[in-house]
Amino acid sequence: MRVFLLAMLAVAGLAGCVPAYGPVYDAPPAVAVPEPVAAPLAPREAASNFIRVVSRVEPMTEDICRARTRGVNCDFRIVIDDRPGQGPNAFQTVDGSGRPILGFTLALIADARNEDEIAFVLGHEAAHHILGHIPQTQQTAMAGAMMAGILAQATGADAGAVQAAQRMGATVGARRYSQSFELEADALGAEIALYAGYDPVRGTGFFDRLPDPGDQFLGSHPPNQRRKAQVAAVVQRLRGY
Repeated sequence: MRVFLLAMLAVAGLAGCVPAYGPVYDAPPAVAVPEPVAAPLAPREAASNFIRVVSRVEPMTEDICRARTRGVNCDFRIVIDDRPGQGPNAFQTVDGSGRPILGFTLALIADARNEDEIAFVLGHEAAHHILGHIPQTQQTAMAGAMMAGILAQATGADAGAVQAAQRMGATVGARRYSQSFELEADALGAEIALYAGYDPVRGTGFFDRLPDPGDQFLGSHPPNQRRKAQVAAVVQRLRGY
């Protein structure tokens, strides 16, 4: 336990080793009465919404990606995960050639109540790629594993304890910046959706239907209200309010 505690403290000290990309706009969460939750759309309408949003938002993601990056593949490929049993989810990754992939489960498309929600989620996932979050997460995970392993060896831990410390260090390192990354992606995702002609604030309605992660220790996502306040602040800034 002492080895694990030392490793966690050491990995937590990695702050500042990885630069932040893009500002994070904070605003005090507004106290407001939640809007009534709209009913799910019919499958045909949900599919039509998704197709329309992709046709408008994908070109915007590529334009912003090319304008704000250098040497980054901005040819986004959007895929649908149609495996049965998958919950509402969206993700960003890259294929073997480095092409960015934006994935949506059928459940997420069906759960979206309007085009604004799809547009915001699509912008958010594209923002992770534009801001370079995957390679940064990999770097912090590797650094965390290395530091935890060195500390464990220095305290005389056996091989099994060293490996356990390295796994824990990689987890802590990967999550060290995850909440900041989510807020950064919310900010840029809101910008992308707004420039594509959608309402990102309305798009954050997704958060009203998600379990709130709160302020969990080493949680990967910020509280839902903080994310909604983030988007609202970005939209106010862009609209000049």
